Amino acid sequence: MKEIILIKLGEIVLKGLNRKSFEDTLLRNLRYRLSKIGEFTVRCSQSTITVTPAYEDTDMDEAVECVSRVFGIATFSRACVAEKDMESIKETAVQYLEDVFDRVSTFKVEAKRSDKKFPYKSPEICNELGGWLLEKFPEMTVDVHNPDITVTVEIRDYAAYIHTGVMKGAGGIPVGTGGKACVLISGGIDSPVASYMMAKRGLELTAVHFASPPYTSQRAEEKVEELLRRVSRYSGKIKMITVPFTKIQEKIRECCREEYFTIIMRRFMMEISEKIARQNGCQALITGESLGQVASQTLSAMVCTDSACNMPVFRPLIGMDKDEIVLLSRKIDTFDISIQPYEDCCTVFTPKHPRTKPVSQNVISEQNRIEDAEQLVKEAVENVKITII
Repeated sequence: MKEIILIKLGEIVLKGLNRKSFEDTLLRNLRYRLSKIGEFTVRCSQSTITVTPAYEDTDMDEAVECVSRVFGIATFSRACVAEKDMESIKETAVQYLEDVFDRVSTFKVEAKRSDKKFPYKSPEICNELGGWLLEKFPEMTVDVHNPDITVTVEIRDYAAYIHTGVMKGAGGIPVGTGGKACVLISGGIDSPVASYMMAKRGLELTAVHFASPPYTSQRAEEKVEELLRRVSRYSGKIKMITVPFTKIQEKIRECCREEYFTIIMRRFMMEISEKIARQNGCQALITGESLGQVASQTLSAMVCTDSACNMPVFRPLIGMDKDEIVLLSRKIDTFDISIQPYEDCCTVFTPKHPRTKPVSQNVISEQNRIEDAEQLVKEAVENVKITII
């Protein structure tokens, strides 16, 4: 008995003349992600994608888990394949449902006949298969209103497919259809969630992480790598660029007043990230900021940091509260890593009383005390470390 995965497209079906490019990108993403598990044939027809394993011993549980994290998919089902013949459908259904029916007592049958040349209409398919299943499993009863399980038969172009449930996909649109963006990633809760949310809108991600040894440890950097691995299960491959930030932070401490430390640090981060983003073909920056969450995330502070770069800044968490962000971090399995006690550079030299309503002119004046700022930025960009996640 052959098993496949049936995938239904999400908002891709609403696209116009460019719909095929979205479908092709989704197929390419699926093939790449599934290639780590085994050999599969991935094909799209009639707004449905079929994922067919090349070998019967393929781990379909792992394949289903992989498919559940690919953006662009609305729903999917694990199904068995039968020939487009009523007798084959009936015999295959009995084999496929034997174990399932051991755990339930009521069922109903639904049919979807995409191939209108099939000699049985949908109600006839339901009657034929339902009667056959009752004969083979006399302990079962039919309940069309509230069944324990719904057996669905789909008659499509190449075969008939039988499945017992629809699972929710990751939604969104395929990664790579929305362009490329650069996310400022720390070891906290917020930025991995922001990365996930923008990948869901089709953005291919490059991640910039700022490290300040010896104030930050190698373990803190490894923590960020692990966070990106969790995000990459949804987004696909991520280039992580680690920026040496120690000299800049020490210069800020040496030259600037304490209440401006954080805002000036973030301005340097934005400037450096923009340069790295342009080098990597990215058109926007992404941050995990939420309005009013901390002193550096007030409206005035964001205006000051944004003025340090000339690139759009996406803040997908801007209107979310911490509980909502934590809920999402648990969903994508980054929360337990984010709360590990390895400090990142954002916690280095944190002022006791930061400016919550900084004025851009005053911040720029304070930052200009650092005479060799341009050279420091240049050195930081030239000495990055690249890791492919």
